[in-house]
Amino acid sequence: MTRDVIAELKALRLHGMAGTWADLIEQNNGGLEPSRWLVEQMLLAETTDRATRSISYQMNAAKFPVHRDLAGFDFEVSPVDRKLVLQLAEK
Repeated sequence: MTRDVIAELKALRLHGMAGTWADLIEQNNGGLEPSRWLVEQMLLAETTDRATRSISYQMNAAKFPVHRDLAGFDFEVSPVDRKLVLQLAEK
């Protein structure tokens, strides 16, 4: 499956690179095909890295605790069914 490198570059707001890639493809008549794999892998890595950083930023901004467990959960102030939660936690 061939990925649309230009569309992916534009989706990442790398318009200068998208234009350059289009020009190089046009000038080289397919001579860049061996490089396509590397560019696709770099695009995948950049997309993954941006998503990971975005989630990390959002979690930090939401001030969620890093780790919570049931030992510290206060069932007295919550309408949750304690028996059901503990039963599900055992599975």
